[in-house]
Amino acid sequence: MKAQSLLLLRIGTGLLLVIWGAIRLASPETGTGVSMKYYSGFAAAEVVQLAWGGILLVVGVLTVLGLFRRFVYPAQAVILVSGAFSIWKYLLDPLGLWLLDRETSQVLFFPSLAVAAATLVLIAFREDDRLAIDRLLGRT
Repeated sequence: MKAQSLLLLRIGTGLLLVIWGAIRLASPETGTGVSMKYYSGFAAAEVVQLAWGGILLVVGVLTVLGLFRRFVYPAQAVILVSGAFSIWKYLLDPLGLWLLDRETSQVLFFPSLAVAAATLVLIAFREDDRLAIDRLLGRT
């Protein structure tokens, strides 16, 4: 059951990166809009969004497959955990009760906390992930 659970975490967290990467590659202005609205314009240039989209896509696909996990899991953790930290107000006040107001609150960001935790679980239990391609090829 542990191996199947880790597989599901890999697929879920990896596909999130694949989806966001594909969105940025197909429509870099969407990433620019998100950057302007939630990240104070950090890395808002379309060329940066295209590069970031490519990185997200590659890390996501490798995560789903379970390839190069020694390097990909930490990369995914940096992406997802730093992403959660950057929206800390939305995580602490998803309903807009004290840090935000009702108009600026965004309850849909709250699952970012679970996704960040999921990527840390993948790192912690990497050796138990028997269904990863790395493991099937004899590499850990």
